[in-house]
Amino acid sequence: MATILDVARLAGVSPITVSRVINRSGYFSEQTRQKVDAAILELGYVPNTLARSLRSKRTNTLALIITDITNPFFTTLARGVEDTASDAGFTVIFCNTDESQEEEDKYLQVLLQKQVDGFLLVPAHSSPESIDLIQKHGTPVVVLDRRVPEANVDVVRGDSFGGAYQLTRLLLSLGHRRIAIVSGPQAVSTSSDRVSGYQQALKEAGLAGKPSYIFFGAFTQDSGYELTCRALALDPPPTALVAANNFLGIGALKALQASGIRVPADFSLASFDDLPQALLISFPFFTVASQAAYEMGRQATQLLLERLAKGAPSDYREIILPCELIERASTGPLKAE
Repeated sequence: MATILDVARLAGVSPITVSRVINRSGYFSEQTRQKVDAAILELGYVPNTLARSLRSKRTNTLALIITDITNPFFTTLARGVEDTASDAGFTVIFCNTDESQEEEDKYLQVLLQKQVDGFLLVPAHSSPESIDLIQKHGTPVVVLDRRVPEANVDVVRGDSFGGAYQLTRLLLSLGHRRIAIVSGPQAVSTSSDRVSGYQQALKEAGLAGKPSYIFFGAFTQDSGYELTCRALALDPPPTALVAANNFLGIGALKALQASGIRVPADFSLASFDDLPQALLISFPFFTVASQAAYEMGRQATQLLLERLAKGAPSDYREIILPCELIERASTGPLKAE
């Protein structure tokens, strides 16, 4: 098995220089880096990260806990986390909870035992217990995408209230007055915030938001389908609908199509979160409040790295990224009745 001394002899440099190149710390030239990297590759040298972590009390690993790895919003967010962490010499452990507090608790126990350096957490619920547990172990944590009102913690999230407000205002401007909203679990801040933004827009338009037009469920296509069918069964039915995320929007569209309702000729549909171009068979269709998912992941990781470097301010910060309203083919003027 090759050692750091073997790498140094082959590269023609000192062992300390090899260490600097491996850790990307201290001064070394680009030519030296290339020689050391080539020697490492030729010898198949693997640095002893365990020994290094015991000395530094660092594992150079971060944990990202998200609620739905199949959702393109979270995969884009994860890419922002991974790119930023990698640039700083950290690796990322990805965990998926499926919005389950039980799964979140299980991952927290395992990751704390592995002594990850920090957590990036999309909490399954808005309660502070998970954050309290992490902080009691002296491990920094940053919350993404959601609010946790009772926790003292750094947060990076999108403007859920503002995005839903914009979508509802757009539908109102197109003449719609019976507007429904399908959202995720009521206990999750993104669900309740988006309903609140929707209600605020209706209130400003002089329309009392009818509770019968508000539906809470899960952030899934199946839930979007079921909740939209329930909305269509109302008397009178809505003429437009806001979906609180992209999966809910896809489910809503399937329910409308199954009912023979044309979008947007008969019905307008607007949604949170855009779909990546690579996933689209044809042109983009949904009118959306698009969140900066990659930027959310990037900024949250940067905050966490600052905490690890002891360079962050003592006060916790909340960064709210604006949504971009993108009007497309899924919304149109109210059909004459």
